[in-house]
Amino acid sequence: MIRGLYTSAAGMLAESARNDVAANNLANVNTTGYKKDAAVFKSFPEMLIQRMEKPDNPAQLKPEKVGWLGTGVIVDEVITIHTQGQLKETTNPLDMAISGDGYFVIQTPAGERYTRNGAFTLDSEGYLVTSEGNYVLGQRGRIRIGNNDIVVDKQGNISANGQVIDTLRIVSFNDPNRLVKQGDSLFAGGQPVAGFNGQIMQKALETSNVNPVQEMVDLITIMRAYEANQKMIQAHDQTLGQAINDVARFK
Repeated sequence: MIRGLYTSAAGMLAESARNDVAANNLANVNTTGYKKDAAVFKSFPEMLIQRMEKPDNPAQLKPEKVGWLGTGVIVDEVITIHTQGQLKETTNPLDMAISGDGYFVIQTPAGERYTRNGAFTLDSEGYLVTSEGNYVLGQRGRIRIGNNDIVVDKQGNISANGQVIDTLRIVSFNDPNRLVKQGDSLFAGGQPVAGFNGQIMQKALETSNVNPVQEMVDLITIMRAYEANQKMIQAHDQTLGQAINDVARFK
């Protein structure tokens, strides 16, 4: 009976964590380049239940197996889904999107980071930066555009007045699951590989890969599972209370 309380409590904690993940996905449905997260559950070891009384058949030496008993679940990890979001056209020549694999390389105070958010702008010195003021890196380092009108081709070459200023530094990863979110649509970690198989799209941005309808359905499912575990705890509590009263009455 007590085991049932712990199993239901573990289920409530797991669903609460999954609810936080889904809510965060919904909060970032309009965040450019955002990649949704998913909670992965892991079950606790199951217990083998066997019949312990004397078997009806004396020749049966081993206890009869009744079955397996689950002991609850826990959130094993939260993974990031790196599927591409939809590309939408804009009128800003500094907006860029990657169609296919690849990440822009960004210089931050904490080191190089990677992003799919191509909503870039210029700082006071004419350098290409993110909305947070971090430098966008090219093959030659920081990219200084100044007051020039630029054209970006599909290979990431940035041209002004017919001259190539620099080429966007784009990297890809053999295992994107090793990337760790750093906030502001930035990632760290992994083993970057130079080059990419995609194309650069100027005057375009990649939207979040969150499906709001699916997230709402998930939230309803999570709430139902949470309430079911809650009712199980209430049922166990009532049964325990009845058992305590019965023991006290017959003592």
